This record gives sequence, structure tokens and C-alpha cells, in this order.
Amino acid sequence: MADRTTGLPDLRADCASCFGLCCVALPFARSADFALDKPAGTPCPNLRTDHRCGIHTRLRDEGFTGCTVYDCFGAGQKVSQVTFGGQDWRTGRVEDARRMFDVFPVVRQLHELLWYLTEALGLPAARPVHAELREALDRTERLTLGTPAELAALDVAAHRQQVNVLLLRTSDLVRAGFAGKGGRKKDRRGADLMGARLRGADLRGVSLRGAYLIAADLTGADLRGADMIGADLRDADLADADLTGAFFLTQPQVNAARGSAGTRLPDSVTRPVHWAARG
Repeated sequence: MADRTTGLPDLRADCASCFGLCCVALPFARSADFALDKPAGTPCPNLRTDHRCGIHTRLRDEGFTGCTVYDCFGAGQKVSQVTFGGQDWRTGRVEDARRMFDVFPVVRQLHELLWYLTEALGLPAARPVHAELREALDRTERLTLGTPAELAALDVAAHRQQVNVLLLRTSDLVRAGFAGKGGRKKDRRGADLMGARLRGADLRGVSLRGAYLIAADLTGADLRGADMIGADLRDADLADADLTGAFFLTQPQVNAARGSAGTRLPDSVTRPVHWAARG
């Protein structure tokens, strides 16, 4: 299956064009995902002066698994090079740096929506709403090009809600081809499936929107045509699972899960390096 997100290549992080914004703007707390506490707006101690991570190849070993899961969907380079015109927060005014850190999470959310909208436009079954999806994509892209003041004042939640109406319609259209007996589509939206034993489960066309699949056993499960938007896959076992045709699946979700050489993924995401150890 062709990559459904090739329409906007800048939705993939380009760290070389970013001023390490995710390592500064965002907070994190000491946990299984992070080895220490860091408040928002404070550089991570592992961030070098050239905006590169000093322990990038050892993040998991050093207790920074959360960093290997995160993805900005290209928001980092957009804020660094477009919104602030290449002005480095290290050398600019303090107030400009603060605005940059405030704007980054906003643009990140908008870019995530661009990812979903771009993928939806590549789904043939969603053709009845393609015109509306295109309009929503263009509107969202325009928002990302706003001034720092406009972005800081943007009600992202309200915009996300509007876009979500279209994404729900897209999901219904795509999953209709996997409807069960009586024409009813399976819906496990927001379901608590933490630690669930779903080995070999038939989850074709199931809506798993926002489902909690933390540490779930999905070994060999069939997830073709499943709506994966917002599903929490932290430590979920996807060994030998089939996710070809699964949609609204993002790289952070895949990075947070465990898989194997036999796991089949959509072309829109890449196989995490840390899966290789499982064979």
C-alpha cells in the first residue's frame, strides 16, 4: 500500500532544521520514561549547544525512553525556520524564546491534525468527504503559518473538535468495508483494554480510538482496517500482528509498542530500531 502521508513531507521531523525545541519547551517528570525532572522552558541537560542530543544513541539505556517515543510531526522546524524566521532561542531575546516555547506545542498539535487529514485524503473509501477534508487541511495549514501572537491566542481544542467531526466520518466510511454481521461496525472507542489478552484477535475494522491498550497482548492480532487514532499502545505487544491498512496510526504510537520482524505495518510509519532485538 502506498504511503498515505506523502502529500506533506514537512510532517516528518527534521531535527537538523530545529533548535532542539522538544528538548527545551516541553516538561517531563522523573518516571519510567524519563530519568529526571525538567520544567517547561528549561533545556534538558543532555542538550548540546548545537541543539543535538548528547546521548541520542543511548537514550533508552540512560532512562529516556520517552524521548525515543516522541515525534513533533515537523512542528520543530516549522516554528524554528518559519514562525521565528531562523532565530535561535539561545541568541535571541528572552521574551522571544519564551514565545517560541509557548507556540511550539500549539503548532505540534496542528501538525498532528495535518498528518491525519493528509492520510484521510489518501483513503479511497473516504472519497465522499475528500472535498471537506481538503478544505480542513488547507485551513489548518494556514493556521500553522500564523504569527507568534496569533498562534498563542489560537483555540486549538475548538479547531481539533471541528476536524475530528470529519475524521469520524472518514473512520465510518473506511470501516464500513469491515462491518460484521448485520452491517454493524465494531466500536471499542475509549475501551479499557490495559493488559488485555488479545492474542490472535480479529480486530479488523474495529474503532480503537482512544482505547487503552497499555501492555495488551496483541501478538498475531489482525488489525487491518482498524482506526488507531489516539490509541495508547505503550508496551503493547504487536509481535506478528498485522496492521496493514490500519489508519490514523502514528510513529509515536508504534515507537511506544513492542514488535517483531513479523509485525506488518502501514507504509506511513517505520519499524522502530528497538524492535530489532526481538527478531
